Amino acid sequence: MAAISTVSRVAFLASDIVLHSQPSGSFAESYKTLSDTTRSRRPSVQSVPAGGDPGVSILRLASGASLASFTSSFTSQSTLRLVLLAAELSSLPLVLHIAVQDDLSDVLLLQSAFPFFVISYTPQEAHDNALLASRLARAEKKAVVHVFYELADGPVVDIAEEDVQPFLLSEKVASGTNVDTPEPISALYQLYGSAALSTSTLTRRPSVPLTIQGDGNPDIVVFVLGNIPSISEIDGVSFVSIGLLAPLSPSHILRAIPPSASHVLVLEQLRRSNTKWTPLYLDIVDALQERQAHSQVSVQSVWFTNAEQLSPPNLLNLVHTTSNTPISSPLHLQNDVLSSPHPSVPHVPKHESSYTKILSHIFGPRLEISNSPELVPTEGNIATSPEYALGRIRGQLDQRAQLIDSVQTLMEVEELSTELHRLLAQWLQVKDDGSKSRAVGAQATAALESSQLSNGLVDRILALKAYFPSKSRWILGSDAWAYDLGSSGLHHAIASGLDINILILDTLPYSSRNATDPHRRKQDVGLYAMNHGDVYVASIAVYSSYAQALQAVMEADRHKGPSVVLAYLPYDGENSPALELLKETKLAVDSGYWPLYRWDPVKEARGEEPFILDSDAVKNDLQQFLDRKNHLSQLVRSKPQIATELVSSLGESVKEARRRKAQQAYDDLLVALDAPPLLVLYASDGGTAEKHAKKLVNRAKARGMTATIGTLDSMTIQSLAQEEHVAFVTSVAGQGEPPQNGRQLFKALNAATQRNEKPFSKLRYTVFGLGDSHYWPRPEDAHYYNKPGKDLDLRLEQLGGERFVDLGLGDDQDADGPQTGYKVWEPKVWKALGVDSVQVTEAEPEPITNEHIKAASEYLRGTIAEGLEDTTTGALAPSDTQLTKFHGIYQQDDRDIRDERQAQGVEPAYSFMIRVRTPGGVCTPEQWLQMDQISDEHANGTLKITTRSTFQFHGVIKRHLKPSIQKINRVLMDTLAACGDVNRNVICSAIPSLSKLHHRVYEFSKLVSSHLLPRTTAYHEIWLDKKMVAGEAVKDFEPLYGEFYLPRKFKIAVAVPPYNDVDIFANDLGFIAIVDEDGDLEGFNVTLGGGMGVTHGNKKTYPRIADVIGFCTVEQGPLVAEKVMLTQRDNGNRVDRKNARLKYTVDRMGLDNFKREVEDRLGFDLAPARPYSFESNIDHFGWTAGEDGRHHVTIYIENGRVQDEPGKEFKTGLREIAKVHKGTFRMTANQHLLVSEIPPEEVPRIKALLAEYKLDNVNYSGLRLSASACVAFPTCGLAMAESERYLPVLVDKVEKICEENGLRHDSIVMRMTGCPNGCARPYVAEVAFVGKAPGSYAMLLGGGYYGQRLNKIYRETVSEPEILAILKPMIKRYALERHEGERFGDFVIRAGYIAPTTEGKLWYDRMGGEGEHREISTV
Repeated sequence: MAAISTVSRVAFLASDIVLHSQPSGSFAESYKTLSDTTRSRRPSVQSVPAGGDPGVSILRLASGASLASFTSSFTSQSTLRLVLLAAELSSLPLVLHIAVQDDLSDVLLLQSAFPFFVISYTPQEAHDNALLASRLARAEKKAVVHVFYELADGPVVDIAEEDVQPFLLSEKVASGTNVDTPEPISALYQLYGSAALSTSTLTRRPSVPLTIQGDGNPDIVVFVLGNIPSISEIDGVSFVSIGLLAPLSPSHILRAIPPSASHVLVLEQLRRSNTKWTPLYLDIVDALQERQAHSQVSVQSVWFTNAEQLSPPNLLNLVHTTSNTPISSPLHLQNDVLSSPHPSVPHVPKHESSYTKILSHIFGPRLEISNSPELVPTEGNIATSPEYALGRIRGQLDQRAQLIDSVQTLMEVEELSTELHRLLAQWLQVKDDGSKSRAVGAQATAALESSQLSNGLVDRILALKAYFPSKSRWILGSDAWAYDLGSSGLHHAIASGLDINILILDTLPYSSRNATDPHRRKQDVGLYAMNHGDVYVASIAVYSSYAQALQAVMEADRHKGPSVVLAYLPYDGENSPALELLKETKLAVDSGYWPLYRWDPVKEARGEEPFILDSDAVKNDLQQFLDRKNHLSQLVRSKPQIATELVSSLGESVKEARRRKAQQAYDDLLVALDAPPLLVLYASDGGTAEKHAKKLVNRAKARGMTATIGTLDSMTIQSLAQEEHVAFVTSVAGQGEPPQNGRQLFKALNAATQRNEKPFSKLRYTVFGLGDSHYWPRPEDAHYYNKPGKDLDLRLEQLGGERFVDLGLGDDQDADGPQTGYKVWEPKVWKALGVDSVQVTEAEPEPITNEHIKAASEYLRGTIAEGLEDTTTGALAPSDTQLTKFHGIYQQDDRDIRDERQAQGVEPAYSFMIRVRTPGGVCTPEQWLQMDQISDEHANGTLKITTRSTFQFHGVIKRHLKPSIQKINRVLMDTLAACGDVNRNVICSAIPSLSKLHHRVYEFSKLVSSHLLPRTTAYHEIWLDKKMVAGEAVKDFEPLYGEFYLPRKFKIAVAVPPYNDVDIFANDLGFIAIVDEDGDLEGFNVTLGGGMGVTHGNKKTYPRIADVIGFCTVEQGPLVAEKVMLTQRDNGNRVDRKNARLKYTVDRMGLDNFKREVEDRLGFDLAPARPYSFESNIDHFGWTAGEDGRHHVTIYIENGRVQDEPGKEFKTGLREIAKVHKGTFRMTANQHLLVSEIPPEEVPRIKALLAEYKLDNVNYSGLRLSASACVAFPTCGLAMAESERYLPVLVDKVEKICEENGLRHDSIVMRMTGCPNGCARPYVAEVAFVGKAPGSYAMLLGGGYYGQRLNKIYRETVSEPEILAILKPMIKRYALERHEGERFGDFVIRAGYIAPTTEGKLWYDRMGGEGEHREISTV
């Protein structure tokens, strides 16, 4: 540890600030010792917590320091975090001293991120380079990376303590170097040279970038980056030890490689590399390319890990081996042997498992894939050849035939025992049965082995015992066979007559069907096989019909003879998402390009129809399908029975159709020859810009153009400069910012513009921007409208690009939304590209929507199970993320670090939110403890009580999903239907004082929730490992929902007057409890049509409060809920999800018509509504005694976040309460918690625990007790602004205003959401803030205190200073002028601040304030 001690000493003596990363062991000990013993100076020594971000700490603490030092033992995490902040850190007087052991893989990432990078191999070098780095960083105000080997040993001559500061402050010494390298490298090297010369003058030891040893005229030069033993002399070899990695000039490299050298070996101590070739290797290759020499120098890269591998004999062997046999890829030195790692088993593309899993699932141990890649290690690469597999199968079948013959012959032997004869006879009867042949064969084998019978047939049978079980033998092939059927192995398999099954995967995407080689004609394998007459043929597509695929595979196995199954699996590569496969499959099947069918020649022999079409699109249009030249152009039987007239007319029509199509194709080709290729780049967060970009690409391809698509961030300036015609499509994020997947290119363009570069001399471009002119209505904010599109158009021009079409803008406020502007812009594109005259007749493919995904999901299965097993990504496929919502799961990512991870080149930090279904919000102490444990073991350590009275877990990574859900189910809870287009968690009032009534409404809530629960078994199969029987996939059934489920989510609440704590009017369906004079539940008033979600700027969307439509009894309630939901199911908008909620259906149909249809379905009319009244929609905190003598206490949980904080260890406290509590917990819709049903004798114990953990504190302002917020950042993918993390800060400031005006204890309902979807029900709050961009909110006023009235937009855009400026005089006036009992929401209407909202459709009317309080808008 000498190196750590000496580096710590230099850092301590040289720096003003010293930071070290915990746990840092020896560094911490060294600094403690130095603090105790050093006399001259004591810098500030700070530690960075384990797992903390060192870069952030350095930026915070090192500001203003003349020199800061950071010391740390290497971790890949800290290195990556330093890289992310390298731009800011590089300009600080900073030295990063990083100790490594035997691997430089990750620390080399810092080489290109920082201006200086030096490396030390001995403790003395570490001492000298620490001094050099300190002087260089202090003098030049630039960061220096100093890497040293912490385990290196050796003597150290330390500089005297009193000499360190004078050395750092001494004048610069001219380096005297004369390097002919271009700027800025030469300038940086001059700075390094000056510092090195000063250091050498002080220490009397050389500080050089490269140390050369060995032969003066070598044939081989070895560059060494790593800690190796002392180098011995080897004739003809020189060794170059790297001491300076940056800046390392080509001239220094070339000086180390004399003209005599013909081979260069780059030896680096790495366990892995982030790129194939390391930066040092590339620097050496680049330097050699500059040399004008007649001889060619070969360069080879070798990685090693253990220095002991490089003993002198091994080093000599390595040098000569690599010089004699140069290899074109890096070599690894492993156990003294050079190797190029390669997998022993060929890689199988992950998507192909979709079909192999079906085979494994159906056949289990019977399955034998005869050309499986797993055979390669034993049989060589030829084992995967289908032709080779055919030979293997023929041999196996011959062997089984010999077994059968031997068994039959043995049964004729007189000495055979009766039992053995019985077993062999039984096996012959079941020899073709997959399971029975295996079981009986095992018994027969055991009997033969124990038999005393001496007969050669016994030995022969035992030698063939492996063939007792009947196998399902399969060969997997590709569509390559379809190009040369006559001479391919497929022809031989079909003609063989063997009982063999062939699965042929066709991976050509439908959208690429016309991009194949025109000189290679792909024939129809299915038609070819059917023409043979005795072959079973099926065409399947697992992403279209899973049931048909199962049925076809089982029929193929039953067929005695060859079977050919054509399987469609359209993908371009490993990273093709499942949604893309689903889309391509849908297009192919719906268009008839890939018909689903089954052909069984056995049926034909029985006189039955042998051909069955399974794809509906083809059934409806059979004649057109027969005319197509796709995979099935004619139906031909082995014995032709088609009338001559039909055949001839069919032939003529086909000829004429082909002639017309050929002429059209020729005309299009002539146009396409002149049309330039088009690249379409998009930046999109919500998907709208992406859809427009894909539409543009599809239409370009339909015009015969070569068109490609990508995100803005998929291109660099250099690659963009090589393009000729590029169309950009971008939307807006936040306050005029570009979307997430376009920000890197925007930054690069802005930087290039500042440098006055002109890289786009050959680029012709056009830009289409999408925005909302009303989103920022104030005059000073008007420039945010379509800002990214406008900025991009200007930047491209400034960088030398030429517009081929002027900027196009789409505005959400236009009659057709952005389509209005797009319809004007797109024709100009085709005209500019010369393809406007091409007639496009092919219909555009229908976009895949949530409705398609639901229908194709096999009742919510999709490919979720396969996605969970995919360890290459932390995410699920986009289509599956729509389905997991039905299972109570949302995919999210940490948006706080999204930009950092993108800069690193890694995927977002994906995690998942799990929402539990808890009808009525009630759980037992045992269930609470399980939820608490799950949050610690699988989530982010906190629990979230939601506005629908249930638990939410955040930060659950993919591999923890299944364990979490299984643990939830173990305590009789689940997550099914907690989200998705179904009825979600049914909530009810907490009402602690009315125990009997609460029990009734709670049981009613559970009954309704259970009655409307989806019936699919997918949840249990995927999460609880309840295995699916193959045939059951076809029989799964949803009696209420059907395969499409609901158009949108559906929410139900049950309220008990006088408390509307569930905000009954904000729900799709509500039940208001009506009690008789004795307090017994008589029934419910039914409310209908509430809903919160809105889209900013889209006036077709609005919140709505529910209407009371009648009264029903308790027994009628579940049936009423069912019929209302079914009416919505059948009448809701399935085209536009933004207008799909029940509230829009009610307004579209009319309330009376909707009610009439519900009553028609019920078979009776609802009774007239009964009287009721509400007083508030907030919770009432503190202790309450119930009618049954049990006690209840309502606990304040700010925004529902149950966590431990300094001084507020709520999570621990509730855990301790749950351990002893004998009642229940009730979660409220306002995100608070009741500890309920406490026996009187347990009250003191519960009170003591509440006091111990400060859970009994309700001494908060009325404003804070009435506030509520959704989660928003960092996890919610829809959030536009902060909510849960910011509302407490805002309440701190607003409650001061309230206190100044004597309103501390007055309740004002304030709510905040991070987006307009309304999870915290902001549109019925008295004052609300709805996020639009970071730090920017829409402000709403005038909601009813008990949720009976919608509020209205008062200001469309406000920030915190404006919020406080508006509320301060408003609250003061409320305090002075309010009437007795008048609530804040009522006052702002009476005082003329805002107009009342009388119904949802009028929500936008008179928005922006009234009279003198009206906001002036640009629109």
